Amino acid sequence: MAKWGEGDPRWIVEERPDATNVNNWHWTEKNASPWSKDKLSELLGNLKIEDKIGYCQVTDISKCEGEAVANNRKAKLIFFYEWNIELKWKGFLSGCNKEIEGTITIPNLSEENEPDEIDVAVALTSSDSEGDLLKEMIRKKGAEEVRAKLKEYISCLKQEFSQGMILPSKTSNTQNSQGKTRLNVAKAPSSATPASGKSKKTNGGVPLQLETLTMKESFKCTAEELYRVFTIPEMVQAFTQDSCVLEPQPGGKFSLLGGNITGTFVELVPDTKIVQKWRYKLWPEGHLSDVEMAIDQKESSTEITLTQRGVPRNDLDQTRNGWQRFYWDSIKRTFGFGVSLF
Repeated sequence: MAKWGEGDPRWIVEERPDATNVNNWHWTEKNASPWSKDKLSELLGNLKIEDKIGYCQVTDISKCEGEAVANNRKAKLIFFYEWNIELKWKGFLSGCNKEIEGTITIPNLSEENEPDEIDVAVALTSSDSEGDLLKEMIRKKGAEEVRAKLKEYISCLKQEFSQGMILPSKTSNTQNSQGKTRLNVAKAPSSATPASGKSKKTNGGVPLQLETLTMKESFKCTAEELYRVFTIPEMVQAFTQDSCVLEPQPGGKFSLLGGNITGTFVELVPDTKIVQKWRYKLWPEGHLSDVEMAIDQKESSTEITLTQRGVPRNDLDQTRNGWQRFYWDSIKRTFGFGVSLF
């Protein structure tokens, strides 16, 4: 990557309306969770299911737990969503005035399952012969209608959060409203230095505002198992879902996530601590941060404390989200370290 303000094409944009996310190379992320909760409430909150056997209507969304994120990495859109939903319903059998109540549970709404594979479980508040008949009707017809609504949610999620995530690059021949080609140069960060931040100059002389990132995360595994996740190439490849370079020894190099994360190991204390020089590919040339991962074995889990010094201020939130999404969440999902061992 060239020095800031020099002629690298990632920083000089041709045939573009702006210079944001140059050539779609930046790792960007949008939080889709609040929007998702509103959309799921809209689609499922008043769902009605009717058949000749009977009728029922969703009366409340008693649980909607999870998250949704839209991610752009190297101009590729990736959607992550995982929801656990519980609906309350009331209904009647045809020709019967007895009100029947129950729940519909959707435990695995995620990108790992196709809409027609999503589990839909139906339960009764109190079981009897009338309730069992209505439950069977909901289990057959109602599950299909619920899956149709969830499919609509997934489609709307991708449509809503695709907007603005991948911007036109110079190969797309984008023009402004007057039909004239524009040339924009990305702006360097502000030179103002708040009292809480540190300032460092890049090779191009542009002041770079630096911050310290701290995070804590708990894993349901032993300290030995967690240490191995970061130091065994096959395990790193598993949770990053990509090839890697990994030389776990002082002075050894590492390269992860398609070369977007690189650096060297500084210190390794088995099952206790990992210290690295760590950089993100889009940071100014030659700039590295100092990463320390302290591993602490607890009674029923292992806690990792991340301290990362020297993160460019403009990338602080993005870096925090990256650790959460591509390290912590992915490790738990890949190795099952998010579920209890005991």
